[in-house]
Amino acid sequence: MPKATWNGVVVAESAETIEVDGNQYFPPNAIDERYFKPSETQSYCPWKGHARYYTIEVNGEQNPDAAWYYPEASEKARHFENYVAFWKGVVVE
Repeated sequence: MPKATWNGVVVAESAETIEVDGNQYFPPNAIDERYFKPSETQSYCPWKGHARYYTIEVNGEQNPDAAWYYPEASEKARHFENYVAFWKGVVVE
């Protein structure tokens, strides 16, 4: 089952991830919300839409903008709207 780990803690785990552009996107109910803090950061992908970010905080350490999701995905990306993907040292395996 795919899981995302940072700073020695599993922050997300699900057998129902969706792979897009080489990233595993986890369903919103698969993340452990205790470790996710909303960020003001946003970005834009021409085919997915506007992304929002989370800072991950584990054991007092923060990983700013280490997770992202598309709250209002474009038509082509609607099947993974609100699913969460990771980078910046978060290990997904």
